[in-house]
Amino acid sequence: MATKSSSEIIKDGLWTNNPALVQVLGLCPLLAVTSTVVNAIGLGLATLLVLIGSNLSVSLIRNFVGESVRLPAFVMIIASFVTCAELLMQAFTYELYQILGIFIPLIVTNCAILGRADAFASKNAPLPALLDGVMMGLGFLLVLIVLGGMREILGQGTLFADMHLLLGPAAADWTIRPFEQYPDMLFMVLPPGAFVGLGLLIALKNGIDQHLKEKRLAAAPVQAEAGSKRVRVTGSIS
Repeated sequence: MATKSSSEIIKDGLWTNNPALVQVLGLCPLLAVTSTVVNAIGLGLATLLVLIGSNLSVSLIRNFVGESVRLPAFVMIIASFVTCAELLMQAFTYELYQILGIFIPLIVTNCAILGRADAFASKNAPLPALLDGVMMGLGFLLVLIVLGGMREILGQGTLFADMHLLLGPAAADWTIRPFEQYPDMLFMVLPPGAFVGLGLLIALKNGIDQHLKEKRLAAAPVQAEAGSKRVRVTGSIS
């Protein structure tokens, strides 16, 4: 397997092969906890930590694990890092941990994490695997934040509410109220709103990709014409 360049890995994680918008993996926690930005950030950071640790660990042991125990070994590694993330949240952000509940342990079953371990980390050196884990985790985190912000603004009329649950008392007054009278779209903080919001984000990404593709195709003939030389042929009149 040819190793991708750093720029390709970064582009894959953040846009081209984004776990949430393209691979459409890990939707259960993504749709369940993104009713607010603080919930989204909490889950996203935990997932990022697990992705980084599992990708690096799987890459380091890739030449020492037999085919028959490969997947069980990957699951054990992922479960270990999920336990670390869970204990860290219990120690430092206990109230947020209680809000996220079962969705922190369920990171073990997130197909995006196991998929990256199997498809990329197990076939690449530690540094590319580490970069892939960082970028895939950031791509997932950004989608969580955008979806959480959209749902919180439309459903509750606030943004960055309860950030003290993650960042402590210093963030207690970070709440922003963009509207004097918010749209009162309560369904956005309910499960149907999560599906609608994610569908809009996927549609937006596909629309941007299509626009960029059409723009490249439109520019291609112009570039070819600019690079060609024009030859003038004159004939003699007898």
